[in-house]
Amino acid sequence: MSLHINTLTIDCHDPHEQARFWSQALGWELILDPDGDPMIVPTRDRDALPGAFPILFLGAPGRKEAKNRLHLDLAPDDQRAEVERLEQLGATRVDIGQKDVSWVVMADPEGNEFCVLKSLPVP
Repeated sequence: MSLHINTLTIDCHDPHEQARFWSQALGWELILDPDGDPMIVPTRDRDALPGAFPILFLGAPGRKEAKNRLHLDLAPDDQRAEVERLEQLGATRVDIGQKDVSWVVMADPEGNEFCVLKSLPVP
């Protein structure tokens, strides 16, 4: 099969601010697509990271009002340090009823939830 994900698109109120946040959070490069919309890429060389794809941010009316239908699970080297760093970038911890779990549920500056998983084991 020759089907692959080309781009993940996130609708948001302020695409440039969201792209800035996620660019800093993931350490990805912020660029503009051919239409001038902000997107972030792990690398400009798609062959360097097979399976990786850019995230495109498009303007949408209104603000987020309900739980995401799709969210990112992030795998850190050090969960506590990454949660603190993400908070400094503008993310907040959120309670969506997750109870006592090993991951931390957070929200980006527009309220989109994502999870910071338990720290990866040291090899």
